Amino acid sequence: MSLRDLVITPTGALYLNRRLPCTLGRGGIVAAEAKREGDGGSPVGTHLITGMLYRPDRMARPADWAHPIGPRDLWSDDSRDPAYNQPVTAPHPFSHEVLRRADRLYDLVLVTDWNADGEPGRGSAIFLHRWRGPCHPTAGCVAFAPRDLLWLARRLRPGTRLILR
Repeated sequence: MSLRDLVITPTGALYLNRRLPCTLGRGGIVAAEAKREGDGGSPVGTHLITGMLYRPDRMARPADWAHPIGPRDLWSDDSRDPAYNQPVTAPHPFSHEVLRRADRLYDLVLVTDWNADGEPGRGSAIFLHRWRGPCHPTAGCVAFAPRDLLWLARRLRPGTRLILR
């Protein structure tokens, strides 16, 4: 483990010797082999940060590798979909999450490699995103206060290790 690893535990996050409060899935941290779509769990293990998405109508580009979220951008969460756990575009015939949300939770999103091969039922995206507030669980993602998420986004790079333990 190095200072450049983002370490997440039930008591918070640690990055570059800075402690940050965060919230996890309502199912808590779960064994990766037990993770299932809809269980609300955040999978234990080492994951990689693979992408960054942001709302250009609500914020400036946070990093040079960030991609804008457009009005038709979605994320497939249907294990029957050939594009399961991948970004897709509306209209889309399978179940999905809307990335351009009315609330501000997905104004800035860091994408991980969780289930990148789209194994059916293993659970779709584990994102790092804005929280609803302290102690408000997510559906399995890791959520931060807006200023802390932006601080992370300006420092993390593709390939940064996210360690959930």
